Amino acid sequence: MPPLRPSSHLLRALELQQPHRYAPRRLLTTRSFATTRRCNFDDPRKYDPLKEWRNPKPKKWASRLRMYFFVPLTLAIMYSITGEKPTQLEGPTIAEKDALLKRENGVTTSSPMRLRMEAFIKSQQKEIVAALEEVDGSKFTIDSWDRPEGGGGITCVLQDGNVFEKAGVNTSVVYGRLPRAAIAKMRVNHKALDPSVESIEFFAAGLSLVLHPKNPMAPTVHLNYRYFETADEFGNSSAWWYGGGCDLTPCYLFDEDAIHFHNSIKNACDKHDKAYYPRFKKWCDEYFSNKHRGESRGIGGIFFDDLDETEKDQEQLFSFVQDCLGAFLPSYLPIINRRKDMLFTEEQKQWQQLRRGRYVEFNLVHDRGTSFGLNTPGARVESILMSLPLTARWQYMHTPEVGSREERLLEVLKKPREWV
Repeated sequence: MPPLRPSSHLLRALELQQPHRYAPRRLLTTRSFATTRRCNFDDPRKYDPLKEWRNPKPKKWASRLRMYFFVPLTLAIMYSITGEKPTQLEGPTIAEKDALLKRENGVTTSSPMRLRMEAFIKSQQKEIVAALEEVDGSKFTIDSWDRPEGGGGITCVLQDGNVFEKAGVNTSVVYGRLPRAAIAKMRVNHKALDPSVESIEFFAAGLSLVLHPKNPMAPTVHLNYRYFETADEFGNSSAWWYGGGCDLTPCYLFDEDAIHFHNSIKNACDKHDKAYYPRFKKWCDEYFSNKHRGESRGIGGIFFDDLDETEKDQEQLFSFVQDCLGAFLPSYLPIINRRKDMLFTEEQKQWQQLRRGRYVEFNLVHDRGTSFGLNTPGARVESILMSLPLTARWQYMHTPEVGSREERLLEVLKKPREWV
């Protein structure tokens, strides 16, 4: 009698636990034959014979139960039949778990913060892009991209518009692994990270925008709000934090614009903590500084980083970030609508080009976000450098005239002011 062999059904059960490693079988049934001719078997997006398995009906075998109970049980049965120890299967990554959760349940208030932050920034991106298209009268180019390691993003760019010379509104979602050196560096601010492991999974999501108007009387504006999380070997969150901010960079200073912008941000901060605005405004003035020139990049706003459970609980900080991001359009739209059609001279346009050169210097020399992005494996360079202006100028030893508006701006940039 020949030795017992695992049945084809048992082997196929193992295959179903790893849909990314096995191609779907082209099984035909009487019920499905009528529609099979329209299917593209080589494109899993158009043909998926495992659809019922991927999206089970409620109250039946839960996916997590299959993941943590059925796979080990199946391996044990194989071992008892064949007498050979099967190859150890790798556990699902947090990217795979999140994809499963979104397919089965969507994103709700009980979903992991990773998924809630991703859904929030994508909804805000649509709202901001629609508002800016109304101001400019031109449409953004929408460019979606995926990362093999998990995640992806949506890059929305407008170039040579009616109001904006270059405008970018990007969302990015990144899954990956942090090496031991990066863990040690981050542990300075986050003690929950385990320094003994060789690597750890991470998740990062954020919305970034930079708007460079054509008119030198209209200010450039920058915004970024982000969430970062690490997960242990079981997929549980081991450390998390928020960061972000928003700041204004005018070429010609209008006090009413500065006051309105800072008031809008202050109101969002005050809803959560009266100490936030002065604390984060000072942080912004210090961070967005071209130290090699002894001047700030612009007239500031707020900036913060590494806000975790030592600051407030996760829900409170998420609410804070939501209000700050929601304050952007009310803070900027009145300013751009006041300045976009003002008259200007060729000399004032040249001054704008010089100030943009300073903007480029900060982003390439000092900005940590640019550095982190460019050094991340699989980085999408075009999206990271979206913040750079379409045109800029560097002129040797340029000095503005005494008593001019250009000189007044430099005085404020060398000594930041309190606007509210």
